[in-house]
Order: sequence, then structure tokens, then C-alpha cells
Amino acid sequence: MKQESRTNINRVKKDISSPDSFTPPEELKRQLITTMQSIYDEEDIEAVERAYKVAYKAHEKQKRKSGEPYIIHPICVAIILAELELDKETIMAGLLHDVVEDTETTHEDIVRDFGEEVAQLVDGVTKLGQLSYSKDKIEVQAENLRKMFLAMAKDIRVILIKLADRLHNMRTMQFMRPEKQKEKSRETMDIYAPIAHRLGISKIKVELDDLALRYLKPDVYEDLERSLDSAKEEREAFIQEIVDEVKGHIDHAGIKAEIDGRVKHMFSIYKKMVNQHKTIDQIYDLFAVRIKVDTVKDCYAALGIIHEMYKPIPGRFKDYIAMPKPNMYQSLHTTLIGPEGHPFEIQIRTFEMHRVAEYGIAAHWKYKENNNTKGLNKEEEKLSWLREVLEWQRDMDDNKEFLSLLKTNLDLFAEQVYCFTPNGDVKNLANGSTPIDFAYSIHSAVGNKMVGARVNGRQVPFDYHLQNGDRVEIITSQNSKGPSRDWLGIVKSAQARSKINQWFKRQFKEENIVRGKELLEKYCKSKSIRLPELMKPEYIKKVELKYGFKDWDSVCAAVGHGGLKEGQVINKMQEEDRKIQKQKITDEQILQKTTEAAQAAAANPEKKKEEKSKGGIVVRGANDVAVRFSKCCNPVPGDEIVGFITRGRGISIHRTDCVNLLNMPESDRARLIEAEWQVSEADTTQTYTTEINIYANNRKGLLAEVSKIFLELDIDIITINVSNNKKGRATLSMSFDITGVEQLNRIIAKIRNVEGVIDIERTAG
Repeated sequence: MKQESRTNINRVKKDISSPDSFTPPEELKRQLITTMQSIYDEEDIEAVERAYKVAYKAHEKQKRKSGEPYIIHPICVAIILAELELDKETIMAGLLHDVVEDTETTHEDIVRDFGEEVAQLVDGVTKLGQLSYSKDKIEVQAENLRKMFLAMAKDIRVILIKLADRLHNMRTMQFMRPEKQKEKSRETMDIYAPIAHRLGISKIKVELDDLALRYLKPDVYEDLERSLDSAKEEREAFIQEIVDEVKGHIDHAGIKAEIDGRVKHMFSIYKKMVNQHKTIDQIYDLFAVRIKVDTVKDCYAALGIIHEMYKPIPGRFKDYIAMPKPNMYQSLHTTLIGPEGHPFEIQIRTFEMHRVAEYGIAAHWKYKENNNTKGLNKEEEKLSWLREVLEWQRDMDDNKEFLSLLKTNLDLFAEQVYCFTPNGDVKNLANGSTPIDFAYSIHSAVGNKMVGARVNGRQVPFDYHLQNGDRVEIITSQNSKGPSRDWLGIVKSAQARSKINQWFKRQFKEENIVRGKELLEKYCKSKSIRLPELMKPEYIKKVELKYGFKDWDSVCAAVGHGGLKEGQVINKMQEEDRKIQKQKITDEQILQKTTEAAQAAAANPEKKKEEKSKGGIVVRGANDVAVRFSKCCNPVPGDEIVGFITRGRGISIHRTDCVNLLNMPESDRARLIEAEWQVSEADTTQTYTTEINIYANNRKGLLAEVSKIFLELDIDIITINVSNNKKGRATLSMSFDITGVEQLNRIIAKIRNVEGVIDIERTAG
């Protein structure tokens, strides 16, 4: 069988990632060829060997941070791809994926030596590695994710190479700086592991999760590892007892099966501990027994035998064979009470289902049928979620909104509800979904024209929570005026929320553009600012980049519907204008300033031109002046800031979007002075107070869930105030200490995923 020809990915990981010794490239090459020999033609292997020679020569003088020859990385990427049984072109591209970017080899060289298909794969991976630069890391991440999904749509193999590349980099992360380890691990946890999950590649997803946890929560990881090792023999004996008992009954029934047991992987145990608020000693269902059989009929027969042997726990049976997960996963899951009352899980599946569970989309790769294939043949329908993402890309201007929506959609831990259309088609929705979510899962036109719903033949309200097995009929009308804004507080799915928001933006875009322009003109008039002087293409471009919009009309529309304050836009344009004006100084002025500076330095050589002040702030041209943070806007590292020379109290530091700054009289603007953050690694322990307002639908447990996020992130809450209005809306005003904007963005991203949260706003004075 094909499964027997696969090498174990974890075994390869240990062979190639040991920090104590490096495997020589030639030995790794032999390992790659050995992996391929049982399933690839001789012609394929020869082509891969040619790619190896080119990669070896190109990277010959390069080293990794670990000190090992660079060629080891592409060989290990190729081994992972070979284990997934991908076509020879993908393996060759894995070997060559860094040569165009890091060596003198060109795209034309790859086309000449290996053909257009391999060159296109290498080009796709290379472009994914070329990250755009911006002060806003969320903007960078969102922009590069857009690139990633476009590449995935063109050829899914580009992402498979990228996943293999990330997996090997995570395996060798011990050689990176601690801050880089955390940054890459967070990105892996947020993006790459969910993509591997969505593609159904459990082998890669599980290892990425565990490796990311190792660097993000090293203390937790080590404690878990120690706890599991301390009771290893007892657990293995328990699992073996279950396996032996099950095997005896299955064999007696005449069912051919392979049975094995395992402890669940590290990240899975950690999530269970966090979600259930328990220690590892309080969690008993750490074990899973897996039964693999030949046919679907045998799966259900084995299930009957198991339920006769052990008492099943009510509500813990899931049939993913009849209703597969969106990532193609199929299996029967049942949780049972074992010896001494310990719960354990049994998974029952066919050998083919197991192959798909482990290797996902790669299990269906028909590389031998057509060497020029760039699609997934009959598996394209399995990537409906990717089509959704591409639709969002076309519809959404706001990068931050796109990123938030994407992370929600890729959520690994969302429970699924399975409902039926009147025709019997199955729809997979997140737990807690409503008929509105169901309508938008069919088509945006159905959702936009929805006027009611029937569940199991009975009329239900819009906020009804769908249950497994519900038969849902959506009632539409051509006379419908469209969705209500109240729906945004009802729907569960990111897809429905996005489509409702897009409807409102399209519906009222023209009105919002006009209103936005009027608000900008009115604001400038009240501040005696000449707007035409600021309407320069380069200034407009800076505003678009800062706030993530494609054009000026989109900026005006955002101002019109209240998504952006007119003061923020004008302030950014004025800031750019001041920069330009400062550059327009004559040669004589430059000479005079240089001479004065030289004379000052000669008179007092120990005095610095600029001095680092409180909290890592550098104020241009100011020495020995008291610097303090303004209470009105609470700036933190990563914010754009400016200094204001006060009367008798030194310099106060404000965020550039501070309300007090935006409304400052023109006469006081002459007292603004340039300031910037200059926080060194030694300063990262310093914390800064910030405040946010959370707007949400009031419900029981809301405050507890929000507080839990701060507890998990080890962040102390200084103050918290909760107020409710008559419409059932709650406002949570919180202040807490953080190290900078990056940490704040992580907190906000987590809070956005709390059920009922409508919006989060950082106070700006």
C-alpha cells in the first residue's frame, strides 16, 4: 500500500534538526533519493538530482545562521515535499526556491534548465518572500497575505512549498534571536498552521503548532513536556491495554483493521487546559486510539463493537464520514469511559481517509496523470474557502479589516454546525450561527434579499441559533430593502459580516464620498487651513498608505460613514507638508547650520546634539529638557508622535492623532517639535499605560471572557468600567500597561474574536 512507502516526517525532523550536529548535504541528498525511490520513476529522480546540482553550486559559499551549509535547507524542504508525494516539479522547485532571490541564478536560467513550470513555481515562492515595508506590521502582514492567497489561487503548489519552507525554518528556529523566534512563531500560529489545517495537511499543521508553542510559551511547553514524560510509562500502559482489548474484539468480529494509540499532541493539550481552565492532572482524555479499516461499512461495524465494549459519553459522538469537514477530513469520533473511569477518544476511519487526514490536499495530487497539471483536478471544489478569501480581496479596501476577517475565517478551533438546505445539501457553519449566516453561505444575493426563515418547517426569528441537523429554508423578497445594521450584532460568521458591510459600503458609497469631502472642507475651514494647498498627489498617497485605502474616494467614503476622522486625514497631510517645507532650505542655510553646530561642538565636546529622554524618546534639538507623556492620548512605542513645548513644564509627547492636537489653534502649532521613539532591547521591559473602549452586545460572561485574554497574555488591568444602554449595548473602558503598539494590536485582535464584540476603539484624547 502507498502508506507503507511514506517516511515519517517526525523522524526526518530529528535527523536534520539536531543542534549538536549537522547532517552532511550528500547524506541528506541520499535520504531525499531514498524517500523518492519507492513511488517515483527513475526519470523523475534524475530530474530532481539535476536540480540538486544546480542548487548546490548556487548556494556553495552560503551559510545559514547556524553555521551549516545553506544547501541543507532546500534539501530538507524537498524531503518534506517528497514525503507528501508531490510531483517532481514541486520537489525541484523546493530545491531551487531560494536561488533566484539569494544567488546570481536568474529566472531565465531556471526556464532554460528546467522548464517554464518549475520556473513559475520558484517565482511564486520568491515573490512571497519579498515582504513590503511599512511602519505598520498589520498592514505588512495583510498585504503579504493577499499575495499569498493570489499565489495559492494560481497554483496551490506554491503554498505547499512555502509550508515546507516554514516547517524546516521552525525546526531550526533555535539559532534565531529570541525576538525573531517569537515573531516567526506568532506568524506561524496565526497564518501558516491554519492554512495547513484548511488544506487538511495534519502532519504539517500539528508540528507547526507544537513548534510555535515551544517558542511563544517556553515555560508552558517545558512544563507540559516534563509532566507528560513523568507519567509516560503509566500512559503507555493504559493506551496499550485499550489497544489490546479493542483489537481482540475487532479481530473476533472478523474485521481487518490496524489499531494504534497515542497521546494527543502538545498544542492540543495546551488548548484544552486553557479552554477548560484545568491543569494537566485534571484532564483525562489525553489519549486517542485510532482504528483503520478497509471500507466505510467496516467503520460503522467497528463503531457498534466499540459502543458495546465501553460506555460512550453523551454528546461526544461526531460523524465526519457522512458530513466531512471543509478541509476534506473524514472519520468517526467517539469519547468513551475506559478502565478506572478515565475518558479516552477513539477515531475510526478507512485507510484512504487516514491518508487524506494526514496529507490533505496533497493526498489527491495526480502528478503521474499529467505532467503539465497546475490544478487540483477534481479536488477544486474542496477549496471553496479559498474562493471566499479571493472574493474578500476584491471587495475590501481596508487591509486591517481583511486581516481580522481572514484570521477569524481560518480559526482552527471553531465548532461546526451541520445544517441542510431544502434540497438536502449540507452547509457547514460555525457554532452559534443564525439563519442570516446560512443565507449568506448560499449566496450574498440570498442574504441581501432575505426577509425571513423557516427551520424544520417552523418560522424562526433572525437570531435563532441553528442546531445540528436543522433543515433551513430562507424566505426572500425582491421588495426587500436589504440587510439591517442590527444583523451585524447577530451574525456569527466572518463571511456574513463582511458581505453585510460590503452591501452598506456599496449602497451608500457615493453619498459617503460627498459627505466625506464636505466634512474635510468644513474641518479645514474651522481651523483656517487651506485644503487646496494640501491636496497634492504625494500627500494623498501617504494618507492612502497609512490607512490602507486604494484611492482618495475610498478615504472620503470612510470619513463620510465615520470610519475615519477628518482631523486624522488633515493632520497626516499637514505632517507631510511640514516635512517637505523643512527640506526646502538653501545651501547658505545648510552651511550656516553646519558651522554653528561645529562651533557648538568645539565649545562643549561632551554635549550631545540630541539626548535620549524619558521612555526612549528622542526630541530633536532638545537637551536636558523634561519630557513627559500626555495623559490625553497615552502614546506607546510604535505610535507616530510629536512633541509640544509647554509653558514651564518641559515637552509633552502626544500621538499625532490626538484629539487635542487635531483641534489645536494654529497659533500654538509653532510650538510643535519633532520627536521619535528610540527604544533599545534593554528598554523593552518598560511599560506604558494605554486605554481602549470595547463596544459589544451585552451578555452574561462578556467581561469574564475579555478579562481572560489579559490573564492569558499576562497583562495587568489597571482600571475597568462597564456601562450599558437600554438597547442592550455594553461599553467596556479599560486601561492597562503594555510594551508597545505591537502588543496592543495582539490584544485587540484577540478581543475582536470574543462573541458579541462590535468594535474596539483606542482613546485618542
